[in-house]
Amino acid sequence: MEERDLLVFTDDEGNDVEVEVLSYFYYEGEQYAVLAEAGQECNCPSPEECTCEPTEIFFMKVVDIEGDEENVEFVPVEDEDLADTLFEIVSAGMNDVDAE
Repeated sequence: MEERDLLVFTDDEGNDVEVEVLSYFYYEGEQYAVLAEAGQECNCPSPEECTCEPTEIFFMKVVDIEGDEENVEFVPVEDEDLADTLFEIVSAGMNDVDAE
């Protein structure tokens, strides 16, 4: 079983929110992470029979912390046009995987 990459962020109301990094990728020389709120894993027998709620994904830019070679900072992508472009890239990659 693959180990999940889980992180905990604090939302605007001060609540801790556990998120899972689904993947990392580069776009125009910058690294980004695809994240989703961590929750129950889908155990449906097939995608056609899935009754799970769709998972909302979001993107964060991965930024090196100066002087810290072990940790990175996750910065929200607030530019909606950039977020749309990142979503298209990730969706195209997921469709490629599904086709295989």
